[in-house]
Amino acid sequence: MWLKDSSIGRKLVMSITGLALVLFLLSHGAMNLALVFSEEAYNVICSILGANWYALIATLGLGFLVVVHFAYALYLTIQNRMARGKDRYAVTAKREGVEWESENMLVLGFVVIGFIVLHLANLWFKMQFTEIMHILGFHDFAVSEFAPTDGAGLVKALFTTPVWGQVYCVLYLAWLVALWFHLRHGVWSALHTMGFNNLKWMKRVKCIGTVVATLVAGLFAVVVLYYLGVGIGMLCA
Repeated sequence: MWLKDSSIGRKLVMSITGLALVLFLLSHGAMNLALVFSEEAYNVICSILGANWYALIATLGLGFLVVVHFAYALYLTIQNRMARGKDRYAVTAKREGVEWESENMLVLGFVVIGFIVLHLANLWFKMQFTEIMHILGFHDFAVSEFAPTDGAGLVKALFTTPVWGQVYCVLYLAWLVALWFHLRHGVWSALHTMGFNNLKWMKRVKCIGTVVATLVAGLFAVVVLYYLGVGIGMLCA
């Protein structure tokens, strides 16, 4: 099959799945902004999503996209290393015109995936998964003092708990830096693979990649910085 056996086909799969995940991050980041303006509004969003059938289908779809994107990325990286053979050890200096993130996309990907696991454990597991368990009849299942739909309370406690909350905020911001580098090159690479690769579009696509990466990281960073400020204020009070 062309999408599986062709190098261009595999890159196209990575591009499509990657851009779909970027759209999710943009929507997720936009919804998170409600936390800064109204915790009640954010909880309304949590109740609309939660364990409803359409949210569960979307969650499964997102999981599928992440697995496919990461699997193809890992396969392409291994394939490229095998193709280069011993030559990859011969070059120690940074190649001219090659940006740092382009040579470290897999490492950045591992960082992003690692933090997603932490994020799922701290939030998704205590919200949507807990709600699913309640729907299945396990009403005593609880891993948090907050109700599954009280997302605002859970997020606030996570980010403002003395010391650990501030540590988590710093870790989150470090993750956003890794995500920014990953997306900046990833968006450019995806659009390049999809045909926006002539001289007219090269600089434009790089600019688009930077703008999209900054927008995604910025949306999440606003919420983290807001609660970091709240947490520090609580420590100093």
